[in-house]
Amino acid sequence: MDISYILIPILIGIVFGIAGYFLGKKSASNRDHSLASSLQSELDACKKHTKSLTTRISSLEADLVQKKTKSIKKQSIATNSTPTFLFDEGIAKTVFGKKIKENDLKIVEGIGPKIEGLFNAAGITTWKDLSESSTEKLQAILDGGGENYAIHNPSTWGKQALLAYEGKWEELKAWKAGLRGGKE
Repeated sequence: MDISYILIPILIGIVFGIAGYFLGKKSASNRDHSLASSLQSELDACKKHTKSLTTRISSLEADLVQKKTKSIKKQSIATNSTPTFLFDEGIAKTVFGKKIKENDLKIVEGIGPKIEGLFNAAGITTWKDLSESSTEKLQAILDGGGENYAIHNPSTWGKQALLAYEGKWEELKAWKAGLRGGKE
């Protein structure tokens, strides 16, 4: 009996077995890449949706603060007394341990010199102006400043500015202590 009749089918089997193994591995790799790509797309969509929801929440919070402010103003008008808040630099300095200038927007956690400049250019120059501005307006100003500003979240800035305007320094300091970059 010739041994080649046995060896040739065995060799062909081995060659096809090896080829099948590598083709299967390549196919699995393509499936894994496709799955990873699909998961990345879903993750990106979730991140975009989360950012949209965060912006909406900020907007609703700002609207709530604004409505409370308007309610206070309506009550003041109804009683024929307009609240007048006088800035007391001494009290502000005592609470914060540093000199505070009236209408310095940088007292608000999350606002630095560049953002203050953007707001000043847009006509927001006082704590009162800032407290009366909607979150959408503030975000639009930030968005207009470019990508470096658009990442900020101004949802608490109006409330912080209102506390500064009303001279509620202790309350402002306590609230700021729990914020990170102006966010709760």
